[in-house]
Amino acid sequence: MITLYDCATAPSPRRARIFLAEKGVAHATVAVDLRSGEQLGEAYRQINPQCTVPALRTEGGLVLTDNPGIAAYLEARFQEPPLLGTTPEEKAEIASWNWRMEFEGLLAVAEALRNSAPAMANRALPGAVNYPQIPELAQRGLARVEQFFLLLNDRLAGRDFVATERFSVADITAVVAVDFARVVKQKPGEQHPHLLRWRAAMAQRPSMAL
Repeated sequence: MITLYDCATAPSPRRARIFLAEKGVAHATVAVDLRSGEQLGEAYRQINPQCTVPALRTEGGLVLTDNPGIAAYLEARFQEPPLLGTTPEEKAEIASWNWRMEFEGLLAVAEALRNSAPAMANRALPGAVNYPQIPELAQRGLARVEQFFLLLNDRLAGRDFVATERFSVADITAVVAVDFARVVKQKPGEQHPHLLRWRAAMAQRPSMAL
């Protein structure tokens, strides 16, 4: 069976959980305790030397250690419903917007959090290597989150989905980014009506409760 190495409190594995749920893929779950630093221990390093979650072990034993790889495998293995697009145009548009949701949303929040949280001192970047915090980057991250909300709100004016005319991985990444922003005390407000409407609609999907 497919196995997901997960952490219920982290945003990146949530992306994989939602993707699996939308595909309806049965899988086993192994919890990795990030708070205790389990991801840095030797046992988990043997599974994923990058010391990050999520990781997904395929039925054939291949271990995928990032969301793009996990999504590519699941889309190829379980083609319905399509979450990465079906036509060349859809695939390109979804890939582009998914990257923007990650870079301008998720990574902005991570920049603010990881460069300010006392618990993440010397852990400014995820992975096997320790990096010191840079407080100025925390402030830049907050500014980027504000801009992300504006970008997403403008994009969703008159639209039901972030990328094409159907639900896609870009919506998954955007939802996780918007929700993750709460950890740095940022959330959409009345000045983001299109974003709020879209997020309310996304909440109707059972996968979003994961």
